[in-house]
Amino acid sequence: MARGSEGRSSLSRQLQLLDAFSVDHPYLTASEVARRSGVPMSTTHALLADLERNELVERLPDRTFRLGVRLWELASRTPGVLGLRELALPHLVDLHAEVGQHVQLGVLNGGDAVFLERLSSRDAVVNVTVVGGRLPAHASAVGLVLVAFADTAVQDAVLAGPLERFTDRTIVDPAALRRTLHEVRTTGFALGNGYVHADARGLAVPITGAAGEVVAALGVVVPNDDAPWEPLRERLRRTADAIAVDLRRASLPQSDPEASPGGRYRALVHSSDESMAYLAKTRPTPRARG
Repeated sequence: MARGSEGRSSLSRQLQLLDAFSVDHPYLTASEVARRSGVPMSTTHALLADLERNELVERLPDRTFRLGVRLWELASRTPGVLGLRELALPHLVDLHAEVGQHVQLGVLNGGDAVFLERLSSRDAVVNVTVVGGRLPAHASAVGLVLVAFADTAVQDAVLAGPLERFTDRTIVDPAALRRTLHEVRTTGFALGNGYVHADARGLAVPITGAAGEVVAALGVVVPNDDAPWEPLRERLRRTADAIAVDLRRASLPQSDPEASPGGRYRALVHSSDESMAYLAKTRPTPRARG
């Protein structure tokens, strides 16, 4: 693989450029990409041209760039977090129908909770979560669950900070955060009253994978008021257990992929039994590009 003058591969530099885009900054000029990525302008132009040729970024009429649909296409083929989202989504829909407000699914990346899905109502309480967005793990119930069940190195990195303050209720003292993480790990539940916004209350529980490891967290954001939250905790746990059952089922090896509708596709795609049976029978081949 070709390497630049500083010994970094072209792919590494391209990833720097792609990381310059965010939920808050989805459209960037070339100069903004260079500034946000730290890549020299001349190199940025060359790399953007290559990314555009491969449809990983798109150039708009106003000469700004955005991430290309092909990135979504490639990501959708992985059985990792998107498979998790696909399996969890029917359960999230059921939970949202009962709870209203906000229901969300998150995984840990570095010191942040990254949200794979969020279902909301128009009249729900304020919530800053967006699909594909991040929150510092210490400031959200979902993040607290993920860090509490992470290994010691991850916990130490989060505790080392910086711990950003959003409200006067955000936990920014490392000793207090360590105690909270211990409590979350002991109870299997996180409660955050006004951590990100004074009017919002976050509740979250872990979702376990096939080996019993915590692979994600399920959370709700509801009004931070006098309403009892204990029933929500139990409802979250039942939903997380149901998602865990589906994750274990999807991970089991199938000696006969035809034994159930959809066979090998069932772990990655959620659709009707008739649709899944058709997929298993036809084995459609993705169309070649170019």
